[in-house]
Amino acid sequence: MNQAKKIYCRTFQTVMKIALPFLPYKKPEIVGSVRALPELITKRKCDNVLIITDAGIRSLGLTKRLERALTENNIPYSIYDKTVANPTTANVAEALDLYQSNGCNAIIGFGGGSSMDCAKAVGARVAKPRQSLAKMKGILKVHKKLPLLIAIPTTAGTGSETTLAAVITDAETRHKYAINDFPLIPRYAVLDPKVTLSLPPFITATTGMDALTHAVEAYIGRSTTYGTRKDALKAVELIFENIDTVYNEGHNVNARRDMLHASFYAGCAFTKSYVGYVHAVAHSLGGEYNVPHGLANAILLPFVLEAYGPCIHKKLYQLSVAAGVSSKDTPYDVAAQEFITAIKDMKNRFGIGDTVKEIKEEDIPKLSHYADKEANPLYPVPVLMNAEELERFYYLLMEKENQNTPE
Repeated sequence: MNQAKKIYCRTFQTVMKIALPFLPYKKPEIVGSVRALPELITKRKCDNVLIITDAGIRSLGLTKRLERALTENNIPYSIYDKTVANPTTANVAEALDLYQSNGCNAIIGFGGGSSMDCAKAVGARVAKPRQSLAKMKGILKVHKKLPLLIAIPTTAGTGSETTLAAVITDAETRHKYAINDFPLIPRYAVLDPKVTLSLPPFITATTGMDALTHAVEAYIGRSTTYGTRKDALKAVELIFENIDTVYNEGHNVNARRDMLHASFYAGCAFTKSYVGYVHAVAHSLGGEYNVPHGLANAILLPFVLEAYGPCIHKKLYQLSVAAGVSSKDTPYDVAAQEFITAIKDMKNRFGIGDTVKEIKEEDIPKLSHYADKEANPLYPVPVLMNAEELERFYYLLMEKENQNTPE
């Protein structure tokens, strides 16, 4: 990256860090069970709910407890269950039409990050009916109060229940972009382990590593606060303590609860301190090829950490100690490598590979441009990279027989 762009990025990031204490961040109120929602909905003077989920969640019957609770308390509801893995502008338009035609005044995002992102985007369109989502992309372009927004995560990974971001894919161009504004933070986050019990092992693993990526990228960035560092360390500790248990013993309620809280803490950390190039590259892969976001993050994380080099060794040492991987008397560089190796070992245990077979070499310049545009100047990464420098990660992820790696 040239010097002028570096100065611009670091100046932008410094201003954002200085502004952090004055920005209206709020943590969602934690609710322990879906059974508690009718009272909260009534208390907020709402009487008609739109539940936004996906077909897989609904077919597993995971929404039944919520539906039963609403019915027993005479709260009408509608369900939009067509959300796709990377929610599109078409999903948002369809859900918005259902919200308006049925006279809803509250929204529940029920599922993984996709359902919650779709719910946030619908709320933004309700708040600003005359503005397209494309005109809200970037930061602080919603600035209107949303309807009551409740998030019920069924995966312990995305952290979307805590964040001010909604990531949406344009249905026509396949370009994936983020909308970031404080009104998008849900009012309530329902951390109910019972809705996560039927999650398959592989998705449990990739979403858990998604949460790990949130915590790590927030911690190693240059815009941390005491609170975000504390949240990130707690998330890493809980993930390393519980992820193998939930992978091997999916019905362990206590481990599932701990993973939900880990995801929540990681979400709180990166909502303020942001993420980095792992996410930027992963978003481009999701937008272009529909690669699940947690999987893309899990594949990429150790590669990007290695690329940052010695400047993050001390922070990786601190994470490694929190994770129980390294002892306090381990040298920084050794502990950093132990932490990265632990992540690689985790991937191997969960059957997560090192490649993304969908990547086409001719797409790499476009994908790296998307990643560059998303990350710079917003993400306070340890080492700045431009689009050309980011191309290395796509080549690393390509299957060897499909590439001509540049010298």
